[in-house]
Order: sequence, then C-alpha cells, then structure tokens
Amino acid sequence: MNIMISSSSSGILPIGSLLESLIQLFNEVSSMDNKIPLLQVRNISTIIRRIKLLSSLFDDLQETNTISLPPSSILCLTELLSVIKGVKILIQGCKNGSFLWNLMQTEIISNQFYVLVKEMGRALDILPLSLLNLTADTREQVELLHKQAKRVELLIDPQELQKRDELLKIMAYKNEKISKSKGFIDVGRVKEVFSSIGLRNSADYDEEISKLEAEAIKQAGTGGLIVVSNINNIISILKHSKSMIFSPEENRKIKEDSRPQSTASADIRNIEVSSISQSMIMSVPDEFRCPISLDLMKDPVIVASGHSYDRNSIAQWINAGHHTCPKSGQRLIHMALIPNYALKSLVQQWREDNNIPLVDECSSSSTTEQLQRSNSKKKPYDKAIDHISATKAASDAVKMTAEFLVGKLAMGSPEIQRQAAYELRLLAKTGMDNRRIIAEAGALPFLVTLLSSKDPRIQENSVTALLNLSIFDNNKILIMAAGAIDSIVNVLETGKTMEARENAAAAIFSLSIINDSKATIGSRPRAIPALVGLLREGTTAGKRDAASALFNLAVYNANKESVVLAGAIPLLIQLLMDDKAGITDDALAVLSLLLGCSEGLEEIRKSRVLVPLLIDLLRFGSAKGKENSITLLLGLCKDGDEVARRLLINPRSIPSLQSLSADGSLKARRKADALLKLLNRCCSQSHNPVR
Repeated sequence: MNIMISSSSSGILPIGSLLESLIQLFNEVSSMDNKIPLLQVRNISTIIRRIKLLSSLFDDLQETNTISLPPSSILCLTELLSVIKGVKILIQGCKNGSFLWNLMQTEIISNQFYVLVKEMGRALDILPLSLLNLTADTREQVELLHKQAKRVELLIDPQELQKRDELLKIMAYKNEKISKSKGFIDVGRVKEVFSSIGLRNSADYDEEISKLEAEAIKQAGTGGLIVVSNINNIISILKHSKSMIFSPEENRKIKEDSRPQSTASADIRNIEVSSISQSMIMSVPDEFRCPISLDLMKDPVIVASGHSYDRNSIAQWINAGHHTCPKSGQRLIHMALIPNYALKSLVQQWREDNNIPLVDECSSSSTTEQLQRSNSKKKPYDKAIDHISATKAASDAVKMTAEFLVGKLAMGSPEIQRQAAYELRLLAKTGMDNRRIIAEAGALPFLVTLLSSKDPRIQENSVTALLNLSIFDNNKILIMAAGAIDSIVNVLETGKTMEARENAAAAIFSLSIINDSKATIGSRPRAIPALVGLLREGTTAGKRDAASALFNLAVYNANKESVVLAGAIPLLIQLLMDDKAGITDDALAVLSLLLGCSEGLEEIRKSRVLVPLLIDLLRFGSAKGKENSITLLLGLCKDGDEVARRLLINPRSIPSLQSLSADGSLKARRKADALLKLLNRCCSQSHNPVR
C-alpha cells in the first residue's frame, strides 16, 4: 500500500497534469533529434538520448495514474519537468539563436548541458523505485540513466573550439587592420570559414545579423559593454563580408524577397492568434480551476478539508459566514488558508507554456491584449526574478511534502510509517535546504521514536533518515536535543538489520563532530562498547564507520580510556593484519590517538606484532597510513628503548624512514626526522654506555 496523495483529496499536487506535461514536453524534446543544429551536436544528441530512457517510466506511471504516487516521486517528476524544460530551452537557443554568438559561448553552453544532466541525476536520487509499480525493463532503464547522470563529464567539441578560434582570428585581424587593402583578412578565407558554419548565401548573412542585433539588445542589460562590443564587432565583420562576397544584385534580390506580408495576411494571423488564445482559455485543466469561480486560479490555497480554492473566492465564502467546505460540505475545523505553492507553481508553468501572462490582468483586458503582453520581450532582470521564483517554488514543494510525510509518521499505520520514513530518508539524501526543511517540519522527534520500532524497515529507514539529516550542522544539535543518542545506541547494539546498525554508527560519527556531543555520547556506558562490537562484526563499510566514530570520540581525552577498556586495541591491531578488512588507515588513526593515554600506551606496548606491521606500512602504506605509522613508532620509542632497538636491528626500518624524510608529506618528513634523531641518539648511547 502506498502513501496516498492526490490532488482531489489533498490539493497538494495534480499528478495527472504533471504526467501529461512531462509526456508532452518529453515528446517535444525527443523530436528535436531530427533537427539538431550545427552547434553542440554531441551534447544535444547525448542529452536527448538520455531523456529518451525516461519514456517507459512516464508510460508506466501514466498507466497507473489512478494510484497515487509517493510524495518523493512527485518531487522527482517535478524536478525532471524543470530539467527537460531547461533542455528544450537550451536546444532552442542553439537552434534559433545567433550561430556565431553561440560559437563564442561554446564552453558556457557545454557547461549548461553538463549541469542539466547533473540535475537530472540529483532528481533521480529521490525517486523511490522500490515503491513504484514499474516493469523490470523500465527499472533497468531508469537505473542506467541514473548511473550515466552520475558519471557525466563536461563535453566540449574540439571542432567547435577550432571554428571559434578561426572566428577570433578574423576578429583580431579586423581590429588590428593588418590588411589595409580590404580592411582585414583575405575575403576568400572569411567566406570559407563562414560557409563551414552554415552561412552560404546573402539571406543567411542577413538572418545571422538580425539574430546578433537581437542578442546585443538582450545582452545590453546583463552582459555589459564589453559583451555588446564583441557582438557589434561580429556584426561589423558580417556586414563587411557580405558586401565583399555577394554582388549588389544578389543583395537587392534578397531584400525584395523578404518584404513584409500584406495587411490582409497580418489580419488573418491576428484572427488565428485570437482563436488559438481563446481555445487555450477554454481548455484550462479542471485541477487548475477554482471550484467556486471556475476560473483559472491565481493564488491557490488549501482549507482545512484539504481542498484547494483561489484565495479571493474562498475568502469571500468564509467572510460571508460559511464554515463548511464548498466542495465537500465538510465543516472546517479552522479557517486558516494555507498557500498551495506546488499547485501555484504548476499553474504558472501552464500559463507560461500557453502564453497566458503570469501577472494579474485587469478584468477588462481582452484576450488579444493579454496575449500581446505575454509575447512582449522580458526585461533583463526578469530572468533573475523567474529563477528566484522557481527556487522558492521548489523549496515550498519540499516543505509541503515534508509536512505531509511528518503527518504520516505521526498518525499512519506501521506500513505507512515505513514508507514515510523511507521517503524522508530519500528526501534528506540530497540538499542542505531539504535537510533544514525536514527538521523544521518536525520530523526529528517522530524519527527518534520510530528507532524503537519492531519493524526492521521502519527502524532502518528512521536511523538512515536521521543520519542524512545530521549532515546539516544545525540538525546535529537538534537531534541531540531530541534525546536521540540512547535510541541510536540501542540500534547500534541490537539493531534488527546490519544496515541499521552500521548507519547508527555513521550517525554517531556525524553527531560526534560537534565537541559537546563527544562528551555526551562517551558518557553513555554502552555507546563505545557497541561501536567496538560493530568493529568486530560489521561489513567493511560498517567497520569503517565504527572506526571513524571511535576516532571522533577518542579526540576527547576522557573517552580514550573507555575505548581502551572496551577492547578496541587488540581488535584494531588484528584488523591491521587483515588485508581484506580494508580499514588499515582508519585503524591506524584510532591507535595513534589511543597512544595519548597511559592505558592505551600500555595496551599497545603489549603487542609483539605491531612494530613489524608498522615497519611494513612505512614502505607500502598510504600517505596517511605512513604518517600514523611514524606517529605510533615515535610514541613507542619515546616510552622506552626496546622498540628503538627493534627498529635498529630491522634492516628495512632505517631506509624506509630515510626515504620518508626525503620524499614524504610535510608531516611525515617532520616525524621521520624526529624518529631518526631519536634512533641515532639511542644507537650512540648503546655504543658509549653511561658509567
């Protein structure tokens, strides 16, 4: 059973409309591979191919659109809608914009494609595949796309860079006026370069000049004088080249062919535009209409019954003395009007897609006037405003989803709690804003309570959600204040799955980054022994999490003795001898810290196998491992002569130290020098004993 969330009952997100918009946009972008422009060919074809992998996902979801989707999947689809729309706009810009200006912006545009693919990967991070009713083929395609998006690299076509360099050379020659006879570089060469990028006749030149002039106007408000100057420079080159390459007869013929259409034709177009606009007004999706006024909602709000209305309409209803929901007749337990930011965002998106103005219009404005206003050019700062609005809408959508899921944690059945915890776990996986919003929605106390659940999955999802939330520093304090430590230690000690235990250790590591928490956690008598237990029983990842948590706790001096008494040192040395354990550097780091207390030093000295291991690690260990190995050897030598003598008689130790003294890291060189001096002093004393 899925957590139910539908536009008809909660007013949160109109799923059907979202899927329809996605599929329509998907089809538009997919069809673009038949008309790929000459620029960004590889980036465009690659990103379209990746988007096509989503086809079966949308089809599967559309076939089951009567079944409500989990909130995190709706967020994913909303993000995908934004990404695919961005892809469409970017491709259209490559196709319809100035070819030469786009060529100058090759790296920037390539990076925009790269960013869009990364955003696609981040959207898929929160897609709960296990909760969706998908075919095996669909699941495999989505997973493939997810992996591709995670591994994507910036792709800049070297051929485009070469063409751009040719253009820059032409601009340089023109500016420097090297060839006074023709103003700049040989015209034949210029014609060849421009022909290779699609400018083959006089009409092509005129079209490109018009696009550049439009780009100059657009850049005037945002790009600065230098950018506009560069564009004007290209325009100058094109005009000069056109006059030199084509005869006056060719240029005159192009002007005659490009005369504007008659007034009658313009009138017909106006009638068509008006009809199309009127058709759009008549086809407003039902979920975007206010149930009271039946008009397109401008400011949708949610009332206590869960239904959405336009603010003005429902406010007038309530002000007239009504205390019931107009749609359901249900009595409203409160009169608060909660903004439905997610629905408002989708309405705005629909209006933009259909050229309906995003600002409030006067009621007397005609449809034609509205359409004319919507088609007028935006001011330069509008883009920044749009970006801020989109960011706010996304944040509001996360807030609404988080509040919805927290409600399910508080009131739902165990099955619903399990799924809500899982979706919060996914939602907290990416983005500091998400982690902050989830905590502000009140999730932490409920997640802490669910740590004691008898359901293994509820426990696992809850502790992992807390781990993900703890990455946000302020949440560390809130989690500690919620009394989570004892419950997390219980999961670490007796968790129902190994993943739950290991994620509990990772949560302790994350929380113990704060100094005050080191003392609080260390004061729990079962915390450190439980970490040592996982160090013995866990997987490689679990052992590493346990060792990292022990390291953080051992930074606080009062905890060192507890770690030693829990039996960590023999176990850590044993792990050093186990190549398959894979936590050599982590074990060495903890041992180096424990050397700082008398109990730790005494326990480490008891080992007969540690010194030979450390000598080997001086030669074959990682850079960090070598540093910690020297730290341990130096500490043991300072404590007595026995270890120093063992080092002196080992034929590998001195050459290894000398090598590190010459070529190691700064820390390794300093400690290697100190250890060599100590060994030299020990050697001198043994040859000249004090009497």
